[in-house]
Amino acid sequence: MLDIKLIREKPEWVAERLEKRGGKVDLSGFHASEARLREIRVETEKLQARRNEISTEIGRKKSAKEDVSGLFDEMKTLGPRLKELEAELREQERVVEATLAVIPNMPMDSTPVGRDERDNIVLRYWPEEQKNGTLPFQPKPHWEIGEKLGILDFEAGVQLAGARFTVLKGAGARLSRALINFMLELHTGTHGYTEIMPPLLANAQTLFGTGQLPKFEEDLFSCRDNPWFLIPTAEVPLTNLVADRILDEKQLPIQMTAWTTCFRREAGAAGKDTRGLIRQHQFDKVELVWITRPEESEQALETLTGHAEEVLRRLELPFRTVCLCTGDMGFSAAKTYDLEVWLPGQGCYREISSCSDTQSFQARRMKARFRRGGEKKTEFVHTLNGSGVAVGRALVAVLENGQQADGSVVIPKALRPYMGGMEVITPV
Repeated sequence: MLDIKLIREKPEWVAERLEKRGGKVDLSGFHASEARLREIRVETEKLQARRNEISTEIGRKKSAKEDVSGLFDEMKTLGPRLKELEAELREQERVVEATLAVIPNMPMDSTPVGRDERDNIVLRYWPEEQKNGTLPFQPKPHWEIGEKLGILDFEAGVQLAGARFTVLKGAGARLSRALINFMLELHTGTHGYTEIMPPLLANAQTLFGTGQLPKFEEDLFSCRDNPWFLIPTAEVPLTNLVADRILDEKQLPIQMTAWTTCFRREAGAAGKDTRGLIRQHQFDKVELVWITRPEESEQALETLTGHAEEVLRRLELPFRTVCLCTGDMGFSAAKTYDLEVWLPGQGCYREISSCSDTQSFQARRMKARFRRGGEKKTEFVHTLNGSGVAVGRALVAVLENGQQADGSVVIPKALRPYMGGMEVITPV
């Protein structure tokens, strides 16, 4: 959520920054609602002050045995009007908050301006001397590899739940678990994150805090008889662990990681990615979250992104790092780096991690603050998040990059300790 004071005092500057995200931004509705809120608040405060004056005057006149009937008459008139105003004030506050809640974050100055993914900037490739992996035979997509190995059962997933669900079997299930364990141990043991195991259900306030509600409610799976939603990412519960808290600056930065299953209704454009594991309604992900001081968040984004890159390097998966332009960023992000892994079976790069600095946008929604030293004044923390990385897509990348001409798949060395020493998955 943006700073309401900033929008009020610099409306043209805010509108100009938001327009960089693409298209004209009309803030007139917000300004009108906020102006009306201030009018009601002023009128309410005047009547409240007058009510207090009358109460004091009644007490004084009673002590002096003077007539107070006129004051009682005024109080009878003032009371109902004040009650109406207070109700109107609460309603107008809800209107302003609802209007403010759907305004996206402003991009950072270092975010490239552009309209869509075509304007994103590729920053680097890994390995540098090889922009993408090459194979000495015609590579197959992961769905063909997985079915022939007997480790991916797409028909069973459809039978059990429907489209965009998959059953992992045998070495496939173990490979997924190996990826999770490898990532968690890397992030906790080497990168210094604290591992968290959060609930997979979240309430509406928690999802509001990180920006999924109210704008993206249609993308969420909700419970029929309870006020809960299945989490679309572990970013939601992890970041909200500091909601409604005032932290001591000595506690910052906070680095958390979690493996969770995630759930999303949104599955891309109609007819796109209907095969394989790229877009599933249910998927696993290892998430990275930072809570920092404002002056540390830009560097924290570089560090967090580097931690996600290290996962791919250790898995020996070719990838590139892309800085998203203003028109391609998510709702809450001020700056985002995407990691795109090379998939030889599909002949293209696909996103496997998205790392974002939201600055104080989420913190303001969550009321997450910190206090410096002995100061009384509090400040909003900055929050960052990134995939470290998406497990299903990492499995896809391992299958496609590790495939051999005979249909087998070589397991990356970093995963072999988690696979019981297995080096190759061979066809059934």
